[in-house]
Amino acid sequence: MSDIRLIVGLGNPGAEHAGNRHNAGFWLLDALAEKYAARFGADARLHGESVKLSIAGQPVWLLKPRTFMNRSGQAVVAAQNYFRISAEQTLVVHDDLDLPPGAARLKFDGGHGGQNGLRDIIAELGHGRFHRLRIGIGHPGDKDRVTSWVLGRPGKEDELRMRAALSDALAVMESVVGGEFESAMRWLHASR
Repeated sequence: MSDIRLIVGLGNPGAEHAGNRHNAGFWLLDALAEKYAARFGADARLHGESVKLSIAGQPVWLLKPRTFMNRSGQAVVAAQNYFRISAEQTLVVHDDLDLPPGAARLKFDGGHGGQNGLRDIIAELGHGRFHRLRIGIGHPGDKDRVTSWVLGRPGKEDELRMRAALSDALAVMESVVGGEFESAMRWLHASR
């Protein structure tokens, strides 16, 4: 498998969405930029905000699409084309209803599982062969409540669990970027 050269965090732009469960991908990228003392800048050609870091000695682009969740694929494809980065060298960080708050899981390939950002990326790429980092947000228990759930703020306990999952994800990021997915997966999946 390839090393990671592009990390995309999914979310919705704007202060009104900043604390929403759906913005877990943005949360991780903000934490990663903070860890490396980097600042995002607007990048119109990528339809988002980006910054270049060096992680484990490798150049890596971080991207937060400004297209809103349902059009995330536009920004992902623009960045891959502009930087000449393959889908296999891309890690997409997103919220996941099927995981409890506090869980973070890595996977490669697959479907969208109802996540609209992933759905659009897969539609734009024509396949799902990219890496994912799934951040658990839990499920409201009723499919009719999903939209308000993902667009709502987590309670204090759930937010603490989500932040702990983000910490765990940050701890394996050097391994992930370096292509050591199996060891990162084993550590991350055993942590919570």
